[in-house]
Amino acid sequence: MKPQHFCFGNEAINDEPYHYRTAGLEGIYLLNGYEISEYDGERTVAIKNVDGLHKAIGRHIVCHRKGLTPKETRFLRNTLGLTQGELAALLGTTSQSVARWEKGDTEMPGAAEKLLRILFLALTDGEGDTVLNLITSKLEELDSMDELSNAQAQFGLFDSGWEEKKAA
Repeated sequence: MKPQHFCFGNEAINDEPYHYRTAGLEGIYLLNGYEISEYDGERTVAIKNVDGLHKAIGRHIVCHRKGLTPKETRFLRNTLGLTQGELAALLGTTSQSVARWEKGDTEMPGAAEKLLRILFLALTDGEGDTVLNLITSKLEELDSMDELSNAQAQFGLFDSGWEEKKAA
């Protein structure tokens, strides 16, 4: 059988996919984008654009995995650069709940899992910081509002579509 070599463009040829374990996930293999070398008798691996790789792995997880494992939940949170408390605030839960999901002590509720998937896709799409700031500020604004049970809302039709008329 003829050996397969993995390379794209003018990269070095690799004889086999590299089993990427650094992310703490199983079943992740790199076809290229890495270099294996020996230094003082030890094998070292250099990965190119790790942030981009982690975003690609995260997109795979949120789009192709039916249920998130505890390791995948932690990976997505870390890739987003969020603490357990920050993720909890975005999902409307407690940091203790996030910690339990990541340890596998309790299962992540379906609505929280779906929202995490949506947040990951939105926040890793180039405008992530803008989206995160908008979401965070709106949620904080809602949290600080007084409850208005009978508040009225008025809407008008404009060239751009229906819009709420802001109270004076």
